[in-house]
Amino acid sequence: MLASALRRIMAGTLTLVVVMVVWFVLQVFPPGGSGREVVFTVRPGDSISTIATEMHRAGILSSPFAFRVESFVQGTPLVQPGAYEIRQGESFPSIVTTLNGGPNVPQVDVTPGLTLNEIVATLAFRLGNPWADAFRSDETLAAATNAYAPHGTLEGLIGPGLYLIMPGETPAQLVAAMQAAFTKEADAVGLSASSSVEGLNAYQLVTAASIVEKEGYYPKNMPKVARVIYNRLARSMPLQMDSTILYALRRDGGAVTPAMLQLPSPYNTYLNSGLTPTPICVVSPQALSAVLHAPVGPWLYFVLVDKAGDMKFSTTFAQQLANEAVAAKAGV
Repeated sequence: MLASALRRIMAGTLTLVVVMVVWFVLQVFPPGGSGREVVFTVRPGDSISTIATEMHRAGILSSPFAFRVESFVQGTPLVQPGAYEIRQGESFPSIVTTLNGGPNVPQVDVTPGLTLNEIVATLAFRLGNPWADAFRSDETLAAATNAYAPHGTLEGLIGPGLYLIMPGETPAQLVAAMQAAFTKEADAVGLSASSSVEGLNAYQLVTAASIVEKEGYYPKNMPKVARVIYNRLARSMPLQMDSTILYALRRDGGAVTPAMLQLPSPYNTYLNSGLTPTPICVVSPQALSAVLHAPVGPWLYFVLVDKAGDMKFSTTFAQQLANEAVAAKAGV
C-alpha cells in the first residue's frame, strides 16, 4: 500500500519534471521559427530582470522567468544601454548573442545645446559620412519650406529627443521627424510661426532662446537671461554673449580670449548689435518659455558666481565687475 503510494508520487514527480523540462526547452528554443523584427531599448542601470520584461512586452520571448533562469545558469549577458533589434521568437542563445554584441539600432540623442554640426558628426559616426552628408543636404532643403522662414538652415528648429534610425529610414525622414518634434515642443509652450513678443518675430524668438540656452545653461537662470537680452536689444546695445563667438568658431564651451572678441563674423555679438543671423543650438522648452515669458526687470549684465550654477544679475557695469570678483573668488 505504502509502496504503491510512493510509486505514484515518484511517477507524478517525474512527470512534472519532464513537463517542466519540456516547457523550459520550448522557451529556450521556441518552435515555429523567428517572427518579425522588433526594437526595444535598454536604459542605463536596467537589470536583466527589467530587460527580460521589456523583451517579453515586445514579443521577443514568452517567459521572462525562463530567460532569467537561463541567464543564471549560463551567465548573465553584459548588456550596454541602447536600442536593439531582435526577431520575435528567437532562441535564447541567439538573443544573448545579439545582446552581447551591443546596441544594433543606430540612434542620435539630440539634447538642448547641441548644434547641427554636432548632430551631423554623430550621424557620420553612427551611419557613415554619405548618410550624414545626405542628412545635411535634406536639412537645407527642408529649411526652404519651414514655417519659421529660417535663413537656410534648421539650426534651432529641430526638437530635442532620442531618435532611433530604423532600418530603411532615410535622412529626409529623420529631418521630418526632428521638425515635427520641434513643432510639438513649440506648441506645448505656446510658440507658433506667427508669434511675436517685444518686437521679435517667431524666428527671432527661437534665436534668442538658443542664446538663452547656452548662456543660462540651468533653467533657473534662463528667464532673467532672456530679460537681459530684451533689455540690451531695446537699448541697441551689443549682446556681448560669449556663446555666439564660440558658435562661430565651432567650439563648445571654453574661455573666450581678447583675440576672439575681434572675430569678423556676424555671430560676434561684441562687434555687432542685434541677434545672431540664426539660432546657435537646439533649444529646450525652458529656454523657449523664458523668451516668451521673461520677467520684468532692469538687468543688463549677468555672470555665473558659483559651481552650483547660480548667477548674479546687475544693472550697471560697476555691479557686474563686483559680481565677477565674487565669481573669481569662487573659482568659476
